[in-house]
Amino acid sequence: MNQLMIGKYIAKKRKEKNLTQIQLAERLNVSNKTISKWENGNCMPDYSVIESLCQELDITVAELMDGEDTEQNSIRIYDNAQMIDLIQRTQQLEKQKNILYGILLILLGIGLFIISRTIVIVHFFSGLLFGIAVGIVLVGVYCIFFHLAKN
Repeated sequence: MNQLMIGKYIAKKRKEKNLTQIQLAERLNVSNKTISKWENGNCMPDYSVIESLCQELDITVAELMDGEDTEQNSIRIYDNAQMIDLIQRTQQLEKQKNILYGILLILLGIGLFIISRTIVIVHFFSGLLFGIAVGIVLVGVYCIFFHLAKN
């Protein structure tokens, strides 16, 4: 699954339908910036709009994921519903991964904080570790809240 190929395919099919990004965005209830991000390969369409996108462009989910038209003699093992379910699961795992990174950063920061409190002989290193620990915890909290705010 190549995001850039998929994006170019979306743009190609949109243009074949004589649709602007704004028109396609209105039909899918997304912003035209979202369409632009898809077409530039910056991100993938969310699983919740893939079916509508495929209907608007008169393509199958398999063609969208391949980034090209399907040959007439090709055989598909998965149907559209199974592919959308797979995409949904993949996107959910990506979201969970981001929360996990935030939690790991917080734990790392707490660990560094504990280490900074045990090194009292050299105050410079103790203060440096304390500052790094606070920074890491803040980045972890930011990652978690940024992800939760997006949803």
